[in-house]
Amino acid sequence: MDDAGMSLQATMTAMGQAARHGASALRVATPAQRTAALQAMAAAIRADAPAILAANARDLDKAGAGGLTAPMVERLMLNAERLEGVAAGVEAVAAIPDPLGVETARWTRPNGLDIARVRTPIGVIAMIFESRPNVTADAAALCVRSGNAVILRGGSECLQSNLAIHAAIAKGLKAAGISTDAVQIVRTPDRDAVGAILSGLDRTIDLIIPRGGKSLVARVQQEARVAVLGHLEGLNHVFVHAAADPRKAVDIVLNAKMRRVSVCGAAETLLVDRAAASRLLPPIADALIKAGCELRGDGPSRAIEPTMKPAVEADWSTEYLAPTISVAVVDGVEGAAAHIAAYGSGHTDAILTEDAAAAERFVALVDSAIVLVNASTQFADGGEFGFGAEIGIATDKLHARGPVGAEQLTTFKYVVRGTGQTRP
Repeated sequence: MDDAGMSLQATMTAMGQAARHGASALRVATPAQRTAALQAMAAAIRADAPAILAANARDLDKAGAGGLTAPMVERLMLNAERLEGVAAGVEAVAAIPDPLGVETARWTRPNGLDIARVRTPIGVIAMIFESRPNVTADAAALCVRSGNAVILRGGSECLQSNLAIHAAIAKGLKAAGISTDAVQIVRTPDRDAVGAILSGLDRTIDLIIPRGGKSLVARVQQEARVAVLGHLEGLNHVFVHAAADPRKAVDIVLNAKMRRVSVCGAAETLLVDRAAASRLLPPIADALIKAGCELRGDGPSRAIEPTMKPAVEADWSTEYLAPTISVAVVDGVEGAAAHIAAYGSGHTDAILTEDAAAAERFVALVDSAIVLVNASTQFADGGEFGFGAEIGIATDKLHARGPVGAEQLTTFKYVVRGTGQTRP
């Protein structure tokens, strides 16, 4: 490794050591102190709004010159309204119950030992993400709430925005008397910084959370030498069952696809029950087309709605993050579940039906992190779950799944209290 590489590795290792110190400070802080820190962070983001928006403008100028895709630019863009949403999100995290020290179980053994299972922080979390500057604030807030230090490594496309938001966060922590070591940010766009994080930074990192495209998540899962909490792409499906309410179906599908096409909760595939496709598909397709959505259908769906473009095999496994949706006709709940099992990412899938038995069958068959009945997939969001914010939607099965809020960023320990017992 050359001198520059060695310098970067040394800088990153020092960051990990500082984060470990910050984790210790957060662990012993009181819930009131952590709440005060979050409130101060939100206030600082509002106070620094001009600087943050100016930094975001620089990132957007660079993105335009660099040919960043429209969905990525949409994710990157901040304005006064969105930045207020970022600050309000931090305040929402401040308002949720502090998860640390909560007893999730307690019992007494026949020998008198009192055993409690108690929530405790994970330690140091590294967050590697792309394009979304709001993640900087969301991740920092959730980690502070859960008593974890965090090392943030955003994409180079949003570096200036992230640095400006982090500067505000650091001001808030300092104002509340919490060590600024608790929230670290990688200040260089050098890709080698990701490799350094994946090495574990001399065993200072306890958990890595990737949030981005398939290639980023795959690299992290393949190369990381510490635990990873996976967040795969949102290959989300809406299945319109034969017993669906037609009006609800139009409204929900339109919202699931078109409310915001660039979020991971957006629907990417529409599945329609063959038993009622000729009745249910035309009004849904008409609403999507009028909203500017391109439809790519299989043979049976195109026979009903000939204006669709033909779908190819790759469409079923594509996260468009754009006003495009693939459409397939399937045979009932079992056919929908089979399609989702073959092509889904285990993120979010929905059934629209007035048949309670069909809904429960779908819920039982579809093994995704979030399964909805008669609701838009765009509810796949920690804020909508009442978590204040989210650090991502976990598609792994261990140790957290679905929206990852403060409680999901804790582990537990057993506290055993005795009165002098010895083991025979």
